[in-house]
Formats: sequence, structure tokens, C-alpha cells
Amino acid sequence: MQSIEDVRSLIKGSERVVLKAVAIEDKYEVISEMVHRFNYLSLDRKEKHIIFSALKLFTGYKRSQLHHLVERALLGKLSQKPYHRKNAYHKYSTFDIGLLEKTDELHYRMSGAATHEILRREYEVFHHKQYENVSHVSVSHINNLRGEERYKAKYLSHTQARLVPIGETAKPETNGDPGSIRIDTVHQSDVYHINSVDEITQWEIAICVPHISEAYLYPVLKLLLAQYPFRIFNFHSDRGAEFINKLVAQLLNKLLIHQTKSRSKHCNDNALIEGKNGSVIRKNLGYFHINQGLSGEYNDFFTEWFNPYLNYHRPCGYVTETTTDYKGREKKIYGEYTTPYEKLKSISHEKNTSFLKPNFTFAEMDKIAYNMSDNEYASLMRKQQYRLFDINNLLKSTVV
Repeated sequence: MQSIEDVRSLIKGSERVVLKAVAIEDKYEVISEMVHRFNYLSLDRKEKHIIFSALKLFTGYKRSQLHHLVERALLGKLSQKPYHRKNAYHKYSTFDIGLLEKTDELHYRMSGAATHEILRREYEVFHHKQYENVSHVSVSHINNLRGEERYKAKYLSHTQARLVPIGETAKPETNGDPGSIRIDTVHQSDVYHINSVDEITQWEIAICVPHISEAYLYPVLKLLLAQYPFRIFNFHSDRGAEFINKLVAQLLNKLLIHQTKSRSKHCNDNALIEGKNGSVIRKNLGYFHINQGLSGEYNDFFTEWFNPYLNYHRPCGYVTETTTDYKGREKKIYGEYTTPYEKLKSISHEKNTSFLKPNFTFAEMDKIAYNMSDNEYASLMRKQQYRLFDINNLLKSTVV
């Protein structure tokens, strides 16, 4: 560019071509070159505006910042100022950081203000002279010292999460086939409902136990897995101790089932079962107290009536389309509503593969699904449910 007209032509064509220097040194070189090439001080107001517009195009700087840099360029060659640290020394030595580390270890790392008070008292109240320097540290700077490598090399955090080598921290993979279940626990006063659901078919199995312990968990989990008509190949839960333990790991390993657990900051990993806890368990069983002695009766009710109702007579919504808006947010469209059993049959027909266990057949399952209508089966199921509610209320009034 040798003239102001060349600069004006560049600005007019800037809608199609964007020219920007990336490094600061390149930006400063462009400013210095244009100021001296066009003899900036001799230009009139309109020509200066053209130069400024071109510099904004090249550098991306704001107008006020460009004024400052142009003034510096007119005084001489524009260059980046080197950084010089004002306080090149460390006020707090390794010995002082060691005293802070010792204090945190003894008091299990309290807040910065509380730790500052302890350091002050060590020097001023108890006259321990070795704390003289570190006692003057500010509350905010305590956290800076805690982040230094000299501190972290010695301090062992007593609140650090213990790594449990059970299960894989990963998103459960379904491969488009039934058999990847999500599982969670719902606490209702004196009993626990263990709820599980398959991701693809939404086949749901719930059981009831009086305690979360090895004596109850092992046989109940075997019962839960046995009620699924297809083979289970993945078992996903949150990081609770009721499922992340050696007993469950041994059972799943024996059945050749891969165990996974939810990732941190990924709340959707177990979102399906969390939704079922509210829309199925809480909606049907409520929040009232259940007598612990009735856990066996509730478990029988789940096995004989409630679980068949959920899988053969209660429709679920299935995602048929997924869209993304302009902000990148994913939106799922539930365009298909059918029962889990019908979904299982359709997947088997589509893939021309039977996912059923050897002791399950579609002919036998059709008898459960079509022997009664949805309303007829739900009516009988509710009678059994209300009978349990009456027994529970009777026991509650007797105890009172």
C-alpha cells in the first residue's frame, strides 16, 4: 500500500477479506510501518480516520488503545515492554510453608481465616518464634501457598476421595441392543426399593428389601437379573456403596456382566433411572411409611403384579428424533409410545435376532401381554396394591 487510496480500497473490500496480525510483535510492526510510511502527522483528519480504520482491521485493537500505540510509535520504534517482576524474592521460605503444612495436617486443613488465626496465636500467644514470619501471611495468600509444589509435595489431603478399583468410570454403551441396565435405590422410610431399567427397551424391574446389606443384596440382585427376559451385559449405577462393593462385583463377574459407574460432572449418565424413580416408584408408592416386616410381601407384589404391569401394560415414550438448536443444545423428540414388551418384539424382528434367554419365549410372554387388556390388568394390580396399603395402615395403627 503506497497511498491513502490503496488503504481506502482495502477497507472497502474487508467484508470479503479479513486481515489480522496474530502476534503482538506483528501488530506493533504494522502500526509503526503505517505511521512512518504515510507520515501520519502531516495527514488531515479524514486521512487519519482511514489509517485508523485500517489499523483496526489489521490488529483488532480498540480506538483508544490505537491512539496510545500511535503516539508511542511517533516517538520512536514501537516495541513490547519487557516484564520485570517487582518482588523477585520469596517472602515465605520452604521452612515457613512446612509450618503451614504441619498446621493443616494437625487441624485437617481448616479455612484460610481459621488457619491464619492459629498461626498468629502460635507466635503472639504461645511465643513460638519459628512462626514469626509465617504468622504475618494474609488470609488470601494462604491459599496461594497451598497451591505451591513445595506444599503439595508434603501435604496429604485428609478429605481426598478414596479411589475404589470396582467398576469402570464410563458412559454405558448399549450398541443398540437390549441388555444395558441402569440401577438405583429409592429409600422409603424403613424399606429400600431397588429400581432398574434397560436403556433400549425401558424394561423395568423393581424389588424391595428391608436393608442394604450383603445378607439381603446378593439374593435380591440375583432375583432382579433373573426377571429380565434377555441377557444382561452391562450394569450401570451411580457411585453409591450399595452397588460399588466386592459382593456385587463378584456376582456380576460371575455372570460375565460389565460393571460401569457414573462419571463426575455427567449427570445424564444415570438420568433414565432417576426419571423412572419419580415417574414410576414415587408416583405409584408415594412417600408414606412402609413397615419393614412387609418388605417380603412388597417384593412378591412387585414380582407377580407390578413388574408385569410396567413391562406388558404400561406404555413408555421412545426417542425417534434428535435435533440441535443454534446454541448446541440437544432436543429429543419422543414420537413413539408403546409398551417395553412391544418394543422388545419390534427390535427382535428388525434385527432378525432373538434377544431372549433360553427359558423365555415370545409365545409364553404373549399370554401375559394379551390375556387381559391394560385396564383389566391394572384394575387387578391396584386391588393387590391397596390390600398391601391396608395391611400397612393396620400395622401402623397397632404400633401406635
